[in-house]
Amino acid sequence: MELPAITFAVWMFISLYGPLYGYPNGKIREVCGSMMPHHGSSPRSSPEHIITANGTEFKPGDKIEVNLSGPDFEGFFIQARNAENWDSPAVGSFILTDRKLSQLLTCGRTKNSAVSHTSKAKKKFVKVYWVAPGDAPKHVQFLATVVKKYKTFWVKIPGAIVSQPNVPSPTMPFHKTSEPVSTWHPISYLTKPFNASGCGKTKFCVRNPSSCDPESASCFFLSFRQEKSSVLIEMSGPSEGYLAFALSHDQWMGDDDAYLCVNEDHHVSISTAYLKERSPPVLDSESALEDVSWRLADGVLQCFFRRNIHLTAHKGRFNLDASYYIFLADGEVSEGGLIHKHHRQPLITTGTYNITGLPQDVGGSRSPQLIKAHGALMFVAWITTVSIGVIVARFFKPVWSHSYLFGKEMWFQVHRMLMLTTVMLTSISFVLPFIYRGGWSKQAGFHPYLGCTVMALAIFQPLMAGFRPAPHAPRRQLFNWFHWSTGTTARILAVVTVFLGMDLPALDLPDPWDTYTMFGFVAWHVGIDVLLEIHSYCLIRKVEVIEDDRIQILQSLTSAEAEKLLFFFFLMTRLFFFPLLLQGHLFKQIVLTIYVCGNIVFLIVFLVAINQI
Repeated sequence: MELPAITFAVWMFISLYGPLYGYPNGKIREVCGSMMPHHGSSPRSSPEHIITANGTEFKPGDKIEVNLSGPDFEGFFIQARNAENWDSPAVGSFILTDRKLSQLLTCGRTKNSAVSHTSKAKKKFVKVYWVAPGDAPKHVQFLATVVKKYKTFWVKIPGAIVSQPNVPSPTMPFHKTSEPVSTWHPISYLTKPFNASGCGKTKFCVRNPSSCDPESASCFFLSFRQEKSSVLIEMSGPSEGYLAFALSHDQWMGDDDAYLCVNEDHHVSISTAYLKERSPPVLDSESALEDVSWRLADGVLQCFFRRNIHLTAHKGRFNLDASYYIFLADGEVSEGGLIHKHHRQPLITTGTYNITGLPQDVGGSRSPQLIKAHGALMFVAWITTVSIGVIVARFFKPVWSHSYLFGKEMWFQVHRMLMLTTVMLTSISFVLPFIYRGGWSKQAGFHPYLGCTVMALAIFQPLMAGFRPAPHAPRRQLFNWFHWSTGTTARILAVVTVFLGMDLPALDLPDPWDTYTMFGFVAWHVGIDVLLEIHSYCLIRKVEVIEDDRIQILQSLTSAEAEKLLFFFFLMTRLFFFPLLLQGHLFKQIVLTIYVCGNIVFLIVFLVAINQI
C-alpha cells in the first residue's frame, strides 16, 4: 500500500516543481529557449545579481572568463546569445572551472552551450569560460536566470556584451530587460476588498454560502465581468494557502482550465494551470493574464486579473463565451510553493453557465447530488426506521398483543414493515456512491468496507427471519439469539460507518457539530431503551409481588375461607392489576411517541445540513 503513495508523492513533486527548481540537479534543457522556470509566478524585476566578463572583444576560439555573482542563490542558468536578437539560439560553448557547482548542458544543436547548477545548495559566485565559435555574431551578450528560492527568481538578467574587433556598437534588442515582459505582467496591490453590488446585474457571481458578502471572512467569492473582448475576474476567500477556480465540461476533475491564487510567505502569485484527471495542476510557464493584482487582509485572500475571451495561442485555455461547470477550491501551500490537494470537496455549480452571457448570482454545492442522496437515505434508514422498529419489537409485544393488522399481530407487522423499509433504503443508498465514483473508492478509508458489511447484514437479517422456527420449536431460542445478535451488530457498525462518512470530503458535514449531534442521537436512543427496560422491570416486579401476596394469603387459609376470598381477589384484580397494566401500556406508548418525535428532529437536522453543503 505504500508504493502507490510514494509514487503519487514523487509525481506531485515533479509536476509542481518546474524544470529549474523542480530539477535541483540542474538538468533543465526543457527551458533552453525561454530560460523561464515553470514556477507558476512572475519573475522579479531589478536583479540582485550581475554577470561580468574579463574582456570586451573576442575572436573565434578565444576563451572569455564569465562570472555570475550576488546574494545567496540556489539555481542558475547561463547562456550566450546574439546581443541584437535574444530569441536566437545559444552561441558558443562553455568550459567549467568547478564541477561541484556547475555542469554543462546542450541547448539545440550546440554542445555545451549552457551552464546550470548541480544542486540547490546556496552559492554566491560562479565562474566559467566561454569559447567563441567560428560563426559567432558580431555582438554576443551573456544572459542568466537566477533562482533565489522557488518563488523568487529573475529571468534573462542581461550581462556583459563582447564584440568582434572593429564592428559598430550593437543595436539593443526590443526587450531590453527581460523576455517575460511580454508574457508576465506587473503585479499591483488591491486597495480595498471586493463587493457584490453588481452580482446578477453587471457581473456573473458565484458565492458560497449563497448571497454572502465578499468582505466577510467566511465568504468564497468569484465574479466575472465582460469588458469588450476580455473578462475581469475577481476571486476571494478565507485561505492561508491558495484559492483556485476551474472551468470544466463536466462535474469531474480533469481536462479543466484552472486559475490559481497562491499565497506563500505573504507574497501572492497568480497563474494559470491545466488539470489532467486527478493529478496535481500543471502550472503554465507563460501567463495569459493581465492587470494582475492581489490583497491579503484578515485571513482573506483576494486576487484580480483580466483575461481575453479567446486565447488561441495558449494551449489549454478555454474560450470564455461557452458554458462550463465552475469549480471553486482552496487548500494549503507548503514551503517551496508545493500545492496540496484541497482538504475538502470543491464548490461545484449545479449546472453549466456562460460567464459572458446573462449576469447571474449563483451558488453551488460542495457535495455531489448522488452523495447527498446516499447520506440522506442512510440517515432515514438508520436513525428512524431501524431504531423505531427495534423499540417496537423489544417492548410492545405485550402492549399490542391483542391488536391485529392484516391478520398478524400489530407489533410484528409494524416491526417487519420498518425493517423491510430499512433494507430497501439501505440497498438504494448503497449503490449511489458506486454510480458516482464509477467503481470502488480508494480514498474513503474504512467507510466503504464497513458499509459493505452493514449491507450484507441488512440483507441477511430478513432472509434469516424468513426461516424462523415456530414459537415453541426447540430451535426457536437459537434463532432468537442469532436474530438479535445480527441486528445489533448491524446497528453498531452502521453508527460507526455514519460517524466515518460524515467527515469524508464528498459529504463533509460541518464539524464538530455533526459529531456532537450524532453522539446526541446515540445517547437519546440508549436513554429511551434504558428507560423502557427499567419501566418493564418495575412493572413485572409489581405483578410478581401481587401474585406472591395472593399465594401466601391463600396458603394460610382453610379451603372454605379461601373460596370466600376468591371473589375478593377477582375484584381486586379487576380494580388494581388491570389498571396497572393499562397504565404501563399507556406509559410505553407515550414514550414511543416522544421517541419517534425526537428521532424525526435528529433526522431533520441532518437532512437540513446535507441540503446546505
